[in-house]
Amino acid sequence: MSSDGVDSNGAEPSVHDVVVVGAGFAGMYMLHKLRGLGFDVAVVERASGVGGTWYWNRYPGARCDVESMQYSYSFDPELEQEWEWSERYSGQPEILRYANHVADRYDLRRDIRFETTVTQVDWDDADNQWHLQTDRGTYQARFVVMATGCLSTANVPHFDGAETFEGPTYHTGRWPHEGVDFSGLSVGVIGTGSSAIQAIPVIADECRELTVFQRTPNYSVPARNEPLDASDQADWKANYRERRARMLTQQAAMVQRLPDGEDLAKEASATEFDERMQERWDVGGFTFYRAYSDIGLDAESNGRVAEFVRGKIAGIVDDPETAAKLTPHNTIACKRPCLDTNYYETFNLSHVHLVDVSETPIDRISAAGVVVDGQEYPVDALVYATGFDAMTGTLLRMNVTGREGARLADHWDAGPRTYLGLGVAGFPNMFTVSGPGSPSVLTNMIPSIEQHVDWIARCLVDLRERGAATIEPEADAEAYWVDYVNAVANLTLFPTCNSWYLGANIPGKTRVFMPLPGFPPYVEICEDVASDNYRGFALA
Repeated sequence: MSSDGVDSNGAEPSVHDVVVVGAGFAGMYMLHKLRGLGFDVAVVERASGVGGTWYWNRYPGARCDVESMQYSYSFDPELEQEWEWSERYSGQPEILRYANHVADRYDLRRDIRFETTVTQVDWDDADNQWHLQTDRGTYQARFVVMATGCLSTANVPHFDGAETFEGPTYHTGRWPHEGVDFSGLSVGVIGTGSSAIQAIPVIADECRELTVFQRTPNYSVPARNEPLDASDQADWKANYRERRARMLTQQAAMVQRLPDGEDLAKEASATEFDERMQERWDVGGFTFYRAYSDIGLDAESNGRVAEFVRGKIAGIVDDPETAAKLTPHNTIACKRPCLDTNYYETFNLSHVHLVDVSETPIDRISAAGVVVDGQEYPVDALVYATGFDAMTGTLLRMNVTGREGARLADHWDAGPRTYLGLGVAGFPNMFTVSGPGSPSVLTNMIPSIEQHVDWIARCLVDLRERGAATIEPEADAEAYWVDYVNAVANLTLFPTCNSWYLGANIPGKTRVFMPLPGFPPYVEICEDVASDNYRGFALA
C-alpha cells in the first residue's frame, strides 16, 4: 500500500467503517448486527460460500456435538420458530443449509466478498485506519473484526515421503465438496481425534479395508443421535426464551438432558456411581461429564469416571489387544470431549485394523502406503485426520502488524496475549471474536459468538457517540488477563494433557492454555468492563 492509499496495482481501496474477516456464524451475525446499527460493513471470505467451519469440514460423519436446538442463533425469535431441525445432533449438510438460509433471509451476501484471501493486515498510525491486502484488491477501514474461527487452519504434519504417495490424500478439514467414494478401496486414516472418531465408522462402512494409525487414544462417549422428535422440537420452540436464558447461566452455555450433579464423584458409593454414570452413558452426549460437580476439578473423581469409560471400551471391543490400544490413560475431558456413533464397535469389524504409532512413530509415507517400524501398510487412499492449528493459526497467517509496524506474530511469540479475548495491546480498533482468552471452544460456540458480537457492536456504537477514534487494550490489562486465564485454567484438570487447547499438536508452538473455562463469569466481567468506561482499554 502506497502513502496515497493506492494499492500496488494502482487501484483505489474499498473503504468501509468496518471490515469483517470471515463469513462463518460469527462473521454473518457481525455483519447483520452492524448493518442494523448504521455501519458500512464489508466481509471478506476465502471460501466461495458462507458457513465457516461447516463449509470446509465435509468429511464423512461430520456432525455437531451440541444438540441442534441449542446450536443455533438466538438473536431473532422468528428465525428460531421457522427453522426445522431433523436430528438431535445436526450433520454438516444440514448446518450448512441453515447457514445459507440465514445468509438468504437477511440478504447478507451483497456485503460479502467471497473467494478473497487476506494476505496482509496493517495499521496506519497516521490516519488511524486498517489497510487489508487480499488476493482480490485492498480494503481500508477504521475497524477490523477477526471472525476467523477457532478451528479454521488445517494442520498437516510433515511425514518424510508424503509427496511420493501415489494415491489420493485428503484432510478432514479440507474435504472435497463433491464427496469421496471409498468403495472397494483400502484406506488409511492418520489420527484418532474428534474428526476421526466421527469419520472412521462411516469410512469403514464404505471401504474394502481400513487401517487406522493412532498416536494417542481418545475417550469417547455415545452421542445417541436420533431423528428429532416433533414434540420435542415444539416444546423447545414454545420455551426458547426461558431456555436460552438458562443456557447463558451454564458453564458451557448449553443445558443438558439430565440435571447437573452437585455432589462429588469420589464420595459416591460404588452402586450409586455406576448407576448414575450408566444412565448418562445411555442418554448420551455431554451430560455424561456433568454427572458430578468435580469431574473436571479433582483428579480422584476424574480417575473414577475415566475408569468407567475404560471399562466400557473393554466391554465393547472384542479383541483384548485392540481394546488395550484404544484405551486412554490420561485425564478424561482434558482434551476436547468426543461423542461418537459406533466408534469402538467399528474395531470389531474384520476389515478394520488399528496400528499403534505412539511408541514407534510413522517412519515415512511410501508410494504405496504408510511405513511403521519398517513395515509397510499398503493403502489406496490416505486421510489426514490431524486437526487444526487452533485459535491462532489463521490470525497469524494474515501477517497482521499494529502500531509502529509491530508484528502480531512477535507479540504472540510466547503464546497468544489478549484482553478478554476481544482485543490485543498495540493493535488498535482490532477485535477478535472467540479469540484466545475467551471461553470459545469450551462452550457452545454460537451463544459465545453472539455474546462477543453484541459486545463489539455496543462498543462501536459507544465510540461513535463519544467521537472516539481508537480503542485498544492497555498492556497492563492484557498482562493481567493472560495471568487470570492461566490461573483459572490451573484450578481445573485441563492443563494436565497435551491437547490442542495448549497448541501441543503443532510442532514449535508455545504451550499456553488458550481458552478460558467458565462462560457465565466471563460474560459478567465483559459487561462490567464496558459499564466501567471500558476499563482496561485506552480510548482516544
